[in-house]
Amino acid sequence: MARTDSQSDRPAVVGWDIGGAHVKASLVVDGCVRDVAQWAAPLWQGLTHLDAAIDAAIERWPGFGRARHAVTMTAEMTDLFPDREAGVAALVRRLAERLGDATRFFAGRADWASAEDGPARWRDVASANWLATAFQVAARHPDALLVDIGSTTTDLIPIRDGAPAPHGRGDAERLASGELVYVGVVRTPLCALARRMTFGGERYNVMNEFFATTADVFRLTGELDPEHDQHSAADGGDKSQAASCRRIARMIGMDARDADAAAWVALAERWRAAMLVQITANLVRVAAQAGLPPDAPLVGAGCGLFLARELARHGHHPFVAFHSVAGLNAAATDSVHRWADTCAPSVAVALLLDRSSSCG
Repeated sequence: MARTDSQSDRPAVVGWDIGGAHVKASLVVDGCVRDVAQWAAPLWQGLTHLDAAIDAAIERWPGFGRARHAVTMTAEMTDLFPDREAGVAALVRRLAERLGDATRFFAGRADWASAEDGPARWRDVASANWLATAFQVAARHPDALLVDIGSTTTDLIPIRDGAPAPHGRGDAERLASGELVYVGVVRTPLCALARRMTFGGERYNVMNEFFATTADVFRLTGELDPEHDQHSAADGGDKSQAASCRRIARMIGMDARDADAAAWVALAERWRAAMLVQITANLVRVAAQAGLPPDAPLVGAGCGLFLARELARHGHHPFVAFHSVAGLNAAATDSVHRWADTCAPSVAVALLLDRSSSCG
């Protein structure tokens, strides 16, 4: 178990990415990432889920109270709050109560906000996690395309001349520019990916119901790491192959018994392809808007990193996993590598605060 205290006088840093569905945290000691963790936290159901994640981090990392804390967030968008301003204010208050008044909130190009001025600077603090990751990537790759495919969303962020070069800053602007695509590998309802699907030689209208999610698709393709499969299935049922077949069959008005397992896996592959079509169309658009060179590397992150790797191959881009730019030392385990990729914004904010503090 990693410790938060250090042999030097330099205090450890815990980086937090407070999402609407997960809380992610990374521990940086003496400038190196030592541990990374993620907890399911459906914050639309209440801030008690945030408290539970913080309690889990305290248990995981002895010496937690002596660490500094760097926070970024997207959970202000959840429908727990009447608007984003209220969401940022509520989250800043709760996090300052739990982590201490010295907690710093990533404010993008405006640097850091304190617990005191965070609510007033809510536009800077809101949904800035992707920008933290982009700054970390830009420190190593002056021209690149960051592709962070998570459980719920995909961020496509161009890096030009050693700095993030997004077309938009807020979620609305990024949805318009294509830099934010609301598809992910766990929580996206399948009805959001395609209106019609081919099965058994026939074309079917897709049921516009929350019958199945992308987690069912990637369970059937064998690509979803069980450690990333932290939310309930659409029907609240189990996460077996048979149950995923049952849920996918419902999307076209059938039961799993109407075909064999291989046929449902083939249908899952078509859903997978539909998701890649959406991401690819936006990726091409973002790269063109930014004027990225054709040989710019694609830096992959998120629990859908396996799709980012495929996108790089299809687009003939060099591929780089985020953990290679994340300050990991030679002793870091494969598990830390994987979780650093999955929880990239929490790693990035911890490293950014650690560097800014060490530089005075």
